[in-house]
Amino acid sequence: MVSSSLPRLEAPSPAYICPYDQACSYLEEAAKELKLNQGFVEVLSHPRKVVTVSIPVKRDNGEVQVLAGHRVQHCDVLGPYKGGIRYHPAVTLREVSALAMLMTWKCALVGIPYGGAKGGIALDPKFYSVGELERITRRYTSELIKDIGPSIDIPAPDMGTSAREMAWMMDTYSVNVGHAVPGVVTGKPISVGGSRGREMATGRGTMFIVREALADKGESLVGARVAIQGFGNVGSAAALLLHEAGAKVIAVSTGSGGVFSEAGLDIPALKVYAANNRRSVVGFGQAIPISNAELLSLPCDVLIPAALENQITEDNVNQVQARIVAEAANGPVTLAANQALEARGVTVLPDILANAGGVVVSYLEWVQGLSYVFWDEERVNKELESLMVQAYRQVIQQSKIRQIPLRLAAYTLGVGRVAQALGDRGLYP
Repeated sequence: MVSSSLPRLEAPSPAYICPYDQACSYLEEAAKELKLNQGFVEVLSHPRKVVTVSIPVKRDNGEVQVLAGHRVQHCDVLGPYKGGIRYHPAVTLREVSALAMLMTWKCALVGIPYGGAKGGIALDPKFYSVGELERITRRYTSELIKDIGPSIDIPAPDMGTSAREMAWMMDTYSVNVGHAVPGVVTGKPISVGGSRGREMATGRGTMFIVREALADKGESLVGARVAIQGFGNVGSAAALLLHEAGAKVIAVSTGSGGVFSEAGLDIPALKVYAANNRRSVVGFGQAIPISNAELLSLPCDVLIPAALENQITEDNVNQVQARIVAEAANGPVTLAANQALEARGVTVLPDILANAGGVVVSYLEWVQGLSYVFWDEERVNKELESLMVQAYRQVIQQSKIRQIPLRLAAYTLGVGRVAQALGDRGLYP
């Protein structure tokens, strides 16, 4: 495996699977299939820039706390860096570095001119007031002011952040440069240059990919039994869109637990319940309570992990009974578990394809922001569908031509396009 100079910030547990090492493994598999020059692999296995900043914040009680914020910029041979900002207590530099690398391949796979980046702060937003979160976000932005910009690095929301944080980032950047810059971030409120359709984009993209995968099996979304781990922005959007398309969403879960209904959940009612219950689905009266582990093992047509990484591992992969696993989260299936699923004939729709809808519409928002011409939601959704279906078809074709699994096919396309651009541009000096 390609070695990394990135420091390990914490001692892993025995069951810990390092996301950065796993990302490098996917790169090496693709490079081997493509017969890439080892020098290219060495370049692409290391982020171009890693920034860690201190974020002092005055809490509402007057105490001062210092947080660590990260921004990793992996590769920009195709265009400006692009990637989310994550607020979660499990954020580490190695995790952010892995996600930045995956974003590079994702952007290349769906054919948009971006490189990969990712940022994050190790905090749990539930334990901070709105005022504290605003001060944290603005200070984090000001510390990165020279490293972001509409032609340099364009952040977006991720786990624990939303349009609200993006508005604060856009305002902080704009105040510092002296004029409004809507293209500095994506995922903003529509009032300050956001795009219609952005909030549902990742879940909608997942729905498109699941629809295409079922169609290839001669099936449709109507009546398909779906279980979704995670009911945040991505999971809830996917659940609602699948429900509206006629699928039977039989189970969803959050970190505190899940709910199950053999007849299918009332997703609109569940969304209202979760919004009034601190984003938890536990206690929803029209369903049976289940655990996250039980959800992953339910008999279903489609399983959508839409929460954290490393959810399906060697320890529980044999309990998965789904025929299709669509990775709406980043890295929810480990490399070993993925191989086990493929050996059993389970279709695994990889994360760099299945959850690419968010970055696609972020790109469309960026284009609108740079041109100051904004589109209606119908056009945005059509552009998203076109790019997602095109990428899916290319992955299927690559898989058939090379006789390789879908994940490796997706990585050979993404990595191959970046390597081609790197070779064409050459190394400086």
